[in-house]
Amino acid sequence: MSRSLLSLESLPADAMLEILARSKELKAERGRHREHPLRHQCWGMIFNKSSTRTRVSFEVGIREFGGDPLFLSATDMQLGRGEPIKDTARVLGRMLHGAIIRTYAQADLEEFAKFSGLPVINALTDEEHPCQILCDLFSIAELRGDWRGKTIAFFGDGACNVPTSWLWAAKKLDFNLVIGAPEKYQPSADVRARLGNVPNVRFETDPVAAVRGADVLYTDVWVSMGREDESRERLAVLEGWQIDAALVAKAKPGVLVLHCLPAYRGQEISEDVLEANADAIFQQAENRLHGQKAVLAWCVGG
Repeated sequence: MSRSLLSLESLPADAMLEILARSKELKAERGRHREHPLRHQCWGMIFNKSSTRTRVSFEVGIREFGGDPLFLSATDMQLGRGEPIKDTARVLGRMLHGAIIRTYAQADLEEFAKFSGLPVINALTDEEHPCQILCDLFSIAELRGDWRGKTIAFFGDGACNVPTSWLWAAKKLDFNLVIGAPEKYQPSADVRARLGNVPNVRFETDPVAAVRGADVLYTDVWVSMGREDESRERLAVLEGWQIDAALVAKAKPGVLVLHCLPAYRGQEISEDVLEANADAIFQQAENRLHGQKAVLAWCVGG
């Protein structure tokens, strides 16, 4: 049995819970796995966007599961010279055992999955970042005992892939979510229409209102890959949304501060707040390895 993880929008709640439970098991048994579900398999890693945590965690995870990763970029393949995605997919589907794709358009990922016949994992598109959020929920459980019943407040660009995946997770799992962002950077009308009315999700355009009652403060870069030409406007509009000491003081005592990294100190988070919460933030980064191994295991039924 093989399965794909293309988005949290399409992933059932029971699959999320299975991956979260497996993440804990795999972290506890690292270095002494009883099973190696990718033994004798070669997984392609097709990355059109730069990466540190995602690439390293998946490459290490595949190796620890007994498989071999094959890293490919668009410039290394005929995709970079205009070969249709469906043709590349049909070739690789006859040679590889699975694919991990980090690219721009969600439609390209889904087309590859359709024509390759492989288990495919979304390692980030412009629309979603599902593995990040699954690993973050695991981190919250590890650091605060559980994510159930907690209030997670996302600050910054609420219209990008990370908060979109948070929305789908909140719709299907038992936690509260606040998207705190200026109106210009709130989730799109299309995303909100597909999401529907979710009682445990609220949208705030005032930072103080957004932070009120938060158990977790979470942020991401203000200028996502591919949007560098918007940098000046984004920094100006988002200026009041930095997670700094004054904002943290308005949250619950002991609030957990997370960042999916890379961090631009002085923009979305202040230097002092990042360093004060570095242990949690870099534990969050480490958990990309364990959570993504759980995703790999789920995809192959291992």
